[in-house]
Amino acid sequence: MKLKFLGTGTSQGVPVIGCTCEVCTSPNPKDQRFRSSVMVTTDEHKKILIDCGPDFRQQMLINKENRVDITLLTHEHNDHVIGLDDMRPLIFKSGKNIPLYSLPRVADEVKKRFPYAFADEKYPGAPAFDLHEIGNEKFEVLNTEISPIEVIHYKITALGYRFKNLAYITDAGFISETEKEKLQNLDVLILNCIRKFDPHPAHFILADVIKLHQELKPKKLFLTHISHHFGLHDIEDKQLPAGIHLAYDGLEINF
Repeated sequence: MKLKFLGTGTSQGVPVIGCTCEVCTSPNPKDQRFRSSVMVTTDEHKKILIDCGPDFRQQMLINKENRVDITLLTHEHNDHVIGLDDMRPLIFKSGKNIPLYSLPRVADEVKKRFPYAFADEKYPGAPAFDLHEIGNEKFEVLNTEISPIEVIHYKITALGYRFKNLAYITDAGFISETEKEKLQNLDVLILNCIRKFDPHPAHFILADVIKLHQELKPKKLFLTHISHHFGLHDIEDKQLPAGIHLAYDGLEINF
């Protein structure tokens, strides 16, 4: 299987509109971050998208992706769902609804934000989705076992996902001991890390990630959902503890 980072930035993206800091003005492509999303390609070449934010159209074009078989949603914030309307060309081309897997609360929010996709009488250009409500129990789809990981993002529950020995978690500030049991024996752990310093009410910062790395002991840990406050990629990546790396848009991981 393969995971590709379509985006590794926070809700504002990097560069941030109007910001002239050294990160936002950096010419290095690794400092330019779309909103967080990944594409998982299964051993049977099926495409599993995790989250569909406002940069979805550009992410698909840049990465020459032309199919999504299913979409997993972590939670309902706009930077993770508001790009769903841009799936229309994929839906029209395939002639099939795109299945969305999410918590029941998130499914309700999708219906509220895209009511025209679920109307009894839809206009011809509307997108079409099949909603599948999930919890934190493992399930199988596309011949792939997926284990949701329940995390806390400020005051709401969000989901991370584990495939084989890789786990992807974004928008988390707390993981219970019970859910940490699902993160044992990982080859790759991907965690959100919004900045190096100053505690955040909804996201991990670097000290939190280092603590989890020491506790869970994955072979490799990649940081995502990174803001412009973290610093320049080429400088900061070299200063991270052994086994921890900054992810960047376009990075691929085979697992």
